Amino acid sequence: MTKADLVEQVAEAIGPGLTKKECALVVDGFLNAVKQALAQGNGIEIRGFGTFKVRHRKARVARNPRTGEPVQVPARVSPVFKPSKHLRARVARIEVSDGQSTGSG
Repeated sequence: MTKADLVEQVAEAIGPGLTKKECALVVDGFLNAVKQALAQGNGIEIRGFGTFKVRHRKARVARNPRTGEPVQVPARVSPVFKPSKHLRARVARIEVSDGQSTGSG
């Protein structure tokens, strides 16, 4: 799904009250709010959907898989998303036509 697909679904959910252009502004506003909160080190919790957080990763020594040589990996900050139990349960119910689950994790 692309951002344009998301705007389309928001426009359909709202109905004739807003144009697609206005729905695009709503989607952009939401995404910018998430980006800004994460850039400031804050998290966002959306009940029934999940939590966006910033995770601080420590510096560590890793190994180059090709040579086995140790490589210093610096400390960094990375955004993470943790889905809610409700979202995980809904995704787990999605099945491929042959009956196998498509979810990983």
